[in-house]
Amino acid sequence: MGRKRRGVMSEHLKYEIAKEMGIYETVQKEGWGGIKAKDAGNMVKRALQIAERAMADQER
Repeated sequence: MGRKRRGVMSEHLKYEIAKEMGIYETVQKEGWGGIKAKDAGNMVKRALQIAERAMADQER
């Protein structure tokens, strides 16, 4: 029985990171399933960096 995953990153953030990484065209043409696993991992890594920076800025 499959579980439905709940998205944590907003669609806007995912697209912005894809543009930053240069994989946006692939996503447009093939969807999210068209990107490499390594690129997906790098997207998560980048999203975490953004979140950590936002949290640090809030603490100031």
